Amino acid sequence: MAVERIVIAGAGLAGVRTAEELRRAGYEGEIVLLDDEGHLPYDRPPLSKDVIRGEREDTTLRPAEFFDEQRIDLRLGAAARSVDTDARTVTLADGTELAYDELVVATGLRARRIPGLPDLDSVHVLRSVDDSRALRAAIVPGVRALVVGAGFIGCEVTASLRALGVDVVLLEPQPTPLASVLGTEVGSLVARLHTDAGVDLRAGVGLAELRGDGHVTSAVLGDGTEIDVDLVVLGIGSVPVTEWLEGSGIELDNGVVCDDTGKASAPHVWAVGDVASWQVPGGARKRVEHWTSAGEQATVLAKKIVTGESGGAGQVPYFWSDQYDIKIQGLGAVRADDTVHVVRDDGRKFLAYYEREGRLVGVVGGGLPAQVMKTRMKIAAGAPIEELLAAV
Repeated sequence: MAVERIVIAGAGLAGVRTAEELRRAGYEGEIVLLDDEGHLPYDRPPLSKDVIRGEREDTTLRPAEFFDEQRIDLRLGAAARSVDTDARTVTLADGTELAYDELVVATGLRARRIPGLPDLDSVHVLRSVDDSRALRAAIVPGVRALVVGAGFIGCEVTASLRALGVDVVLLEPQPTPLASVLGTEVGSLVARLHTDAGVDLRAGVGLAELRGDGHVTSAVLGDGTEIDVDLVVLGIGSVPVTEWLEGSGIELDNGVVCDDTGKASAPHVWAVGDVASWQVPGGARKRVEHWTSAGEQATVLAKKIVTGESGGAGQVPYFWSDQYDIKIQGLGAVRADDTVHVVRDDGRKFLAYYEREGRLVGVVGGGLPAQVMKTRMKIAAGAPIEELLAAV
């Protein structure tokens, strides 16, 4: 059966790249790209940095003309609300039913919130461009900020606030920033960046309560300490946007369950980007919330839909995070429980090798891009860690 219409639910990076790659792979049929925010598709990494600091306003991925030229039917403010996989239709928020031959789920993530917190002004999350602009508008002279969660978003927001001269308390229940992602050894090096910048880092303690009358005025920490705050940013992670797929027959487990080409459990349904739990070598499935992975997956998925040819996303995963004047870069599928070897540390810049079962599985560096990038082939080959350490 000919594929006449492909519907892509979600117009973030993964959705846009999928549309682009479908055209690049030779698909000539109809592409409908559903956006749920009402903005032209935009890039998210600058939201926690340039946009908050007021250094950049426009982060759009492509101008409106691009979608016309590529014959991509971009529908702004048209959120998908349910899917009927038997009838092959998607129902939109306004009740419109849209038929598809193939459906690509690219609905991404939603920022987590802490249940039970009072509904107070100046308590922010950061996921969308509107979130970023609202946070920027709340930054006024003398404001006292609390950032809850020292993952990538929390750390980047903290660095941006400090660049604007804001006093920041950074709260993290784990022993160090990024401990659950990069481990405590590298986490302690990231912690140093923040404390050197004047951040009041409180590790090993969580948030118990927010207080205020309409507007937040103080926070009670897990150790009983109460601090005065005017602005709170919750950076406690995100969850896949999959509630609209419940009851559809599409298998969900921390995202949309897929094979190594993005094919979901239901016929003619695919998933890509942050919402997709792709099969990785060894048989496990994993959601990868990195910018580069979205593009790699889009290429694989589009090729499979258009040509039927398989080929998993085989590149070594890459991620980065800009904090202060340091770009933290990582290669490989690093885990917090890997054995970490810090092979360079000058007090600010650093380089760490990640070992698993005697092999190099990843490298993370701060301010050392060349040293990180030259390890790509060694990671891909699973080089023995002893050889690498001997060469340091």
